[in-house]
Amino acid sequence: MTQHSARPRSARHDQPSDTETKTQTDERLDPEEVDDDELVRTADGELIHEETGLVVEEENIDRGPEWRAFNQSEREEKSRVGAPTTPAMHDKGLTTEIGWRDEDANGRSLSGEKRQQMNRLRTWQQRIRTNEAGERNLQFALSEIDRMVSALGAPESVQEMAAVIYRRALDEDLIRGRSIEGVATGALHVAMRRGGIPRTLDEVAEVARVDHDRVGRAYRHLSQELGLEVEPTDPSQYVPRYCSELDVSPVVERKAEEIVADTTAEGIHAGKSPSGFAAAAVYLASMLCGEKETQSAIADVADVTEVTIRTRYQEQMRAIDLTA
Repeated sequence: MTQHSARPRSARHDQPSDTETKTQTDERLDPEEVDDDELVRTADGELIHEETGLVVEEENIDRGPEWRAFNQSEREEKSRVGAPTTPAMHDKGLTTEIGWRDEDANGRSLSGEKRQQMNRLRTWQQRIRTNEAGERNLQFALSEIDRMVSALGAPESVQEMAAVIYRRALDEDLIRGRSIEGVATGALHVAMRRGGIPRTLDEVAEVARVDHDRVGRAYRHLSQELGLEVEPTDPSQYVPRYCSELDVSPVVERKAEEIVADTTAEGIHAGKSPSGFAAAAVYLASMLCGEKETQSAIADVADVTEVTIRTRYQEQMRAIDLTA
């Protein structure tokens, strides 16, 4: 029994300890002389030398939460972060906003005295958030952009892009001598053009508080002064919306898109209204597919005249005959 237990002790004595091995490895390998290609990152975040196992970097910051959640409701309850910052708000969403519900945390209605106190707090909070003329200007302009985006059914990305454009115009003093509503509407139209949203200047002006000409001037002014490159609108962007409002079949929609693609390749769309060009393509496609829509119905949907549709669809017919 004694002889059996002595052998492993002798074997352990002959082998170097873990401390001796690490010391020898550290003496053989200098971390500063190791190539980056020889280093690997482990799942624990440690940076080690792949061949020798030397740990070069081990102190990493754990950026995750200190709590654990196993479903969505627990995440919402334990999360302590606020809403993400957004340029669509004048303070980018960093300040606290007092809600307008006259209820406490348990859903009970507040007393009359508490409601009056909360109203005074809301008033002072709004005044504190916009205590400068520039901030009041920006707050009013962004609220106008928010209203028009909602009326047009545009996505949130367009609203944020319009807010960024208006902020640039405000920083470069391009609003002096112009109305806030006009510049805000012009910034929105630029954002919709750059975002590929098929809305004409007339449609944007309908939801604005200024007339069509003022919106057009503000749009051109912002594009030129800020150096914003706005590509010409593709007429095919209007086709799906017109076909949806007219309730035509998918066959007509595909045919209209083919007509627009073929005729734009010929270059006959240059210098023409994209909405009228798309409306004429829908009218021509409905004729070719045996689902003829009236010119007046299409003109009402596209907000163009019947003369425009007749002129454009005849040009498209000649172009199709040339390419056939």
